[in-house]
Amino acid sequence: MAGRKSDFTLPTLDELFSSQAERDEAKLAKIRDIPTSEIDDFPDHPFHVRDDEDMIRLVESVKERGVITPAAVRQKEDGRYEIVSGHRRKRACELAGLDTLRCEVVDLTKDEATILMVESNFQRSEILPSEKAFAYKMRLEAMKRQGKRTDLTSSPVATKLHIGRSDVELGELVGDSKDQIRRYIRLTNLVPELLDFVDEGKIKMRPAVELSYLDEDCQRDIVDEIDRNDCTPSHEQAIRMRKLFEEGKLTTEAICAVMSEQKPNQRDRIILSGARVRELIPKSVPLSQTEDYVCKALEHYRKFLKSRADRDSR
Repeated sequence: MAGRKSDFTLPTLDELFSSQAERDEAKLAKIRDIPTSEIDDFPDHPFHVRDDEDMIRLVESVKERGVITPAAVRQKEDGRYEIVSGHRRKRACELAGLDTLRCEVVDLTKDEATILMVESNFQRSEILPSEKAFAYKMRLEAMKRQGKRTDLTSSPVATKLHIGRSDVELGELVGDSKDQIRRYIRLTNLVPELLDFVDEGKIKMRPAVELSYLDEDCQRDIVDEIDRNDCTPSHEQAIRMRKLFEEGKLTTEAICAVMSEQKPNQRDRIILSGARVRELIPKSVPLSQTEDYVCKALEHYRKFLKSRADRDSR
């Protein structure tokens, strides 16, 4: 795994003249059961730990077989431990009622731990755009502190990760191009509400990147418009709002004007007052059947109007 000490330091004399069995034994000496109460999450950990179906399966596995692959932790100056890899395993142990977590204590600097944390979590089957955004940013910042060439002024991903690996190879490692990585990092400039819309798929990547160049006040005005009209900006609308912002012309009124435009693929929306509609529906009709009841009523009324029109035309 990139970034670990063993990847870029020479072996010690003990390592050169020891047997594999001795090395394995030395590694086992670093594996221990540590109370979960003494283990802290990685600071600003960008990956969410969800109590979903996968977690339920992991909890059942932990109950039956324990933690098969030890979590990786590093010891802090205060004597407590910090998870580098294994946040889901820790949560599974807590849900399974276990007080300890099987861990390997690794000797890593803060920046090396950050790189390992990001790479190990990219093995997950599902990763949200916001998780990728902050993970890429954390990794590149860690490498910058290590003295690697980052060239962040020209491109946030024009980076030499370590000897023999370029930003292109990073893209191949995680499945994203360097330009796509740059777009993800831009998402970290979004207010939380807009970033949630990206995670939910309501705002696509390209318009989200354009919105990331706006200041917080303008972004929150856009959030208000989305909530008010249930309509998210298209890529073209986002580009125009960014241009207006750069010209100092993106007022609340301008945002409202742009957002209220009907997009080519946008259908007309019908907004009904829930309270008024509910007053006209018998209480015996469940709320879940409201739409069906209203549609049948409208169909019946349409037939009535047609019948009356036919009668008047005679």
